[in-house]
Amino acid sequence: MSFFQKSIAVLGLAALLVTSGCGGPTKAELEAAKPVKLTIWRVFDTSESFDATMAAYQALHKNVSFEYRTLRYDEYESELLHAFAEGKGPDIFSLNSNWIGEYESLALPLPKSLSIPYTETRGTIKKETIVTIKEEPTITQRQLKTDYIDAVADMVIRPYQPNPKLEAEDRIWGLPLSVDTLALFYNKDLLNAAGIAEPPKTWTTFQEDVAKLTTIGPNDTIVQSGAAIGSSTNVERAFDILSLLMMQNGTKMTDDNGNPKFASQLEDKSVPGADATRFYSDFANPLKSVYTWNADQPSSFEAFTSGKTAMFLGYSYHISLIKTQAPKLDFGIAVAPQISAGRTVNYANFWIETVSKATKSSNWAWDFIQFAAKAEQAKTYLDVTKKPTALRSLITEQLQDEDLSIFATQLLTAKSWYKGDDASVAETAILELIDGTIAGEELEVIIRNAQSKVDQTM
Repeated sequence: MSFFQKSIAVLGLAALLVTSGCGGPTKAELEAAKPVKLTIWRVFDTSESFDATMAAYQALHKNVSFEYRTLRYDEYESELLHAFAEGKGPDIFSLNSNWIGEYESLALPLPKSLSIPYTETRGTIKKETIVTIKEEPTITQRQLKTDYIDAVADMVIRPYQPNPKLEAEDRIWGLPLSVDTLALFYNKDLLNAAGIAEPPKTWTTFQEDVAKLTTIGPNDTIVQSGAAIGSSTNVERAFDILSLLMMQNGTKMTDDNGNPKFASQLEDKSVPGADATRFYSDFANPLKSVYTWNADQPSSFEAFTSGKTAMFLGYSYHISLIKTQAPKLDFGIAVAPQISAGRTVNYANFWIETVSKATKSSNWAWDFIQFAAKAEQAKTYLDVTKKPTALRSLITEQLQDEDLSIFATQLLTAKSWYKGDDASVAETAILELIDGTIAGEELEVIIRNAQSKVDQTM
């Protein structure tokens, strides 16, 4: 805190001592004057995206200041864990919704109520400043399910057991400011040249279009790729794409207790998870008519921006990256292909804001997160960052946005699934499943192995 900020805090407390009379300041007045600094760690967004929200909160609570830090994604987790280990972690930090299980020991779920001091002016002729501490209920699980799209509650409501002697109860572990969904990016010039008038709406049409768009050279070399799909590490978010296919074809990703079940067999002896994996990997199989991709290709994003592939499955954040990387690329965005028109399933990926268990200002931290997540403040944030909303009430407005309309369209049908206490294990298991399938290993065996690896993190 600067000398100026300290001086203001001292003067504020002195003013309270004078105006409170001989009895001295009340507890509420002391709490309202006590300086609070909230440190916030987030990924991707600079402080400018949050400036208006922080300023609006400070207008209500003049004793609160902020220290905002943006970290690179590739350093975020290591920096976060290192800071917590040294007792220097932030009060508020962002987590990908898949990481909640991994960070439960470091985070504090939303309490059922918060006690926050408020200053208000009362009276008409004689104005009087009154400071009171209000204990207000926080957002309930029912409200969460009403206000946010379904994918949010499915991920952020998790059991909490603060004491081994107490029974675990479901609590809210964080609130999102936005939710992204997988969509289909396509190169208009390449589709036009192939005589394809519109992007595919179903996976059957997607297969047909891929065959038209792909050019294969000698020794199965790919001269022109129809779509960046089929392999593991060089397909950006291959895990998400295969998860989408599994959920679309009716694969039960987890049981009611969150245990993985994507290798389960149905009564007719079919294994939907295996069928989805086979469908995905066929695009990297030279013996299949849909062969269009392999491990020798560049990253899917690079292939798309360089014009080497016609279609690419990505998120809304890819829009600005594509415009920066390939400003002359004429591309469009369409809804993610579905298996059939009768049942629509999309894939959700989002970050939440949560509070550190080590914070000394948990009430203030959670109050600010709730404030930032409300529609008025969330809209300001979304307008700056150009991200899809997490709130149902803002979807209609985003349907009119040229860049975000496709993603907003998919929000109400977006789903995700709990990946255990270490999402990286689940991701590695799925990528290995893809590799094993391409290598010709027995699919029903390797998908059970993948499920077992994820199960061990539960």
